[in-house]
Amino acid sequence: MIEALKRGWWLLVLRGVCAVLFGILTFVWPGVTLVTLVLLFGAYALINGIFTLGLAIRAPKGTPGMGTVVLLALLGIAAGILTFAYPGITALSLLWIIAFWAIFTGVFEIMAAVRLRKELSNEWFLILSGVLSVLFGVLILAIPGAGALSIVWVIGSYAILFGIMMLTLAFRIKSLAAPPRPATRTA
Repeated sequence: MIEALKRGWWLLVLRGVCAVLFGILTFVWPGVTLVTLVLLFGAYALINGIFTLGLAIRAPKGTPGMGTVVLLALLGIAAGILTFAYPGITALSLLWIIAFWAIFTGVFEIMAAVRLRKELSNEWFLILSGVLSVLFGVLILAIPGAGALSIVWVIGSYAILFGIMMLTLAFRIKSLAAPPRPATRTA
């Protein structure tokens, strides 16, 4: 699995950038309507799922853990498609989709980190992003009646923090994929 991540580190960068941009957009448009929020979330989940699927496709055949990555990708794609197919859903339905998507995403990220702990130093970035996702989902389930503005801020904060974690992980993995620099001689 680490080889697949080394090959597709840039897909993690794209996931992180999309998450940060999504988070920033939620703060730039604090009075966002529910339909706009639905479309922003749908686009984010769909793009995140596509990039994750790209990572799985680029993995060498027989790479352990790719079933989990494919499942995570399909969950993101499904959440995005469902969101676009039913844009008029109620706020509560949207919150449930977001909450369960975040919880499942977090659980799969934690599972991936546990599998990678012997191959990847500082796997705690992936664990932390997984825990953040689970906590975010649980928080939404715990307070579904919160005002739309506070939910937008929670969603935006989550997306920015998640994106930063993905970017950090991507560049750590990129450093593993880079060839070692030759030692310089001093006279």
